[in-house]
Amino acid sequence: MAEHNKSNSKHHANRLPGSDEPAATVKPPRPFRFRDALKALGPGLITGASDDDPSGIGTYSQAGAQLGYGIGWTMLLTFPLMAAIQEISARVGRVTGHGLSGNVCRHYSSWLLHVVVTLLFIANTINIAADLGAMADASKLLIGGHSIIYVLLFGVTSVAAQIFLDYQRYVSVLKWLTLSLFAYVAALAFAKVSWGEALAGILFPRMTWSFDYFTTIVAILGTTISPYLFFWQASQEAEDQRVDATKRPLIEKHYGARRELSRIRADTIIGMAFSNLIALSIIVTVAATLHAAGKTDIQTSAEAAEALRPIAGAFAEVIFALGIVGTGLLAIPVLAGATAYAVGEGRRWPVGLARKPKEAAAFYAVLALSAGIGIALNFTPINPISALYWSAVINGVLAVPVMVLLMFMARRRDVMGRFVVGGPLYWLGWLSTAAMMLSVVAMGIGFFVGKS
Repeated sequence: MAEHNKSNSKHHANRLPGSDEPAATVKPPRPFRFRDALKALGPGLITGASDDDPSGIGTYSQAGAQLGYGIGWTMLLTFPLMAAIQEISARVGRVTGHGLSGNVCRHYSSWLLHVVVTLLFIANTINIAADLGAMADASKLLIGGHSIIYVLLFGVTSVAAQIFLDYQRYVSVLKWLTLSLFAYVAALAFAKVSWGEALAGILFPRMTWSFDYFTTIVAILGTTISPYLFFWQASQEAEDQRVDATKRPLIEKHYGARRELSRIRADTIIGMAFSNLIALSIIVTVAATLHAAGKTDIQTSAEAAEALRPIAGAFAEVIFALGIVGTGLLAIPVLAGATAYAVGEGRRWPVGLARKPKEAAAFYAVLALSAGIGIALNFTPINPISALYWSAVINGVLAVPVMVLLMFMARRRDVMGRFVVGGPLYWLGWLSTAAMMLSVVAMGIGFFVGKS
């Protein structure tokens, strides 16, 4: 009996507390590695990071220069709103196996699809032109040369990478490019920030009833809650299912749905939190330097970088400029890709960056066309750099009907099956839509009041 008890206690000694599995068979937890953490994240991280494109950087720089710390509260507002609407977009893609355009063409009238896709194509192409112009100016600031050469170099490189690189490798490249955004956190080190004022600006909104003020708010909302981000993240969730043979649309294969929806939520929240942290860093940096020095007439992101030199030093200028180039290399593929997915899915063509060029020739042709027009706009009298700010405003106005359509789609059982969006996420999605709508209305009222 004693031997039995001794053997039994020895047997239990080899078990982990609270576990029926012998300790010898339990694998010790792997040490944290940044590469593994980055690999676990997906469309949400890339979507959030690409949101801080040169157009966005220009918008945040203008907001910080014109309004100082007092506009920081918009980042606290936009985080839950953009996280909700992006999660809903991702759910639509994961549940149905189709992007937003693919679902619109299956469940709504063709004229609605054509209007949405046409407006998206125009807005994204203007955004590409503006981003390329900003990247070219930033490169010229760093190493000199002609802007047009940089426009061609960045534009052609981005398109070629999307068409010819292996999908998994290409996604990995995009993930590593997100690290370029830390340049704006580093830039904070060179700014003499009044943290008390900055915190007050984040926590306590100070509103000014004017056309310029509400135009700035619409621009900020438009560059954080942008239509191309909805289309991109939904299409990437659908794309992952085409690449991974073990995955099926959740509407067809319910197994593992809870795990997948949890992954989408975590991925989206991390991506959007990262995006807003960078945006806030830009606003605070520019508010502490340019606004504090009375320089409030910044027109572009590259101009903001150049203006930092006499105030925060040459190194801050270089960091800011490098961030513009890095984020542009991340954002242009997302803009062109979102356009190609929207057009291709709406036409029911074979789509996807994982397909070979011969398998999806029309899809890649649209991608190249959008980027090509963006490049060409830099050769015209139209100054794409001056379009940086207004492209964000256009996106803000366009987002409203797209968001309304998305919310109706997410609630339809013939689209989402048992996975219709409900509860707090559903109402937060509508709150996001209402906030965007109210900001556009307020801008319109401010415009007419200013004219009178």
